Amino acid sequence: MNQLIRILNDGDRETLASLRKHVGDVRVAAAARHLGSNGKPYVSAVCRYLGVRPPTPHQHSRPVEDCMVGDNYLAQIRELLAQRNRALLKHRL
Repeated sequence: MNQLIRILNDGDRETLASLRKHVGDVRVAAAARHLGSNGKPYVSAVCRYLGVRPPTPHQHSRPVEDCMVGDNYLAQIRELLAQRNRALLKHRL
């Protein structure tokens, strides 16, 4: 199927696998051949031609530990800003 349809990334591979599962290889290949007069069609074009909505791309979740570093920096920034605001208020009084 890769020789008929333009595959650019993992999302395209997932979409193509879903198309093949739901409408079958014969219909996907026929649509690709019909659309491919000027080269390989994009997976999205094949989906539109077949009247199929592509599946929502899978988003890879990050482990919670990845957020801890950023949360620590944000806490430090908030503390610095709070100290600055307190100093400005004292200076005005």
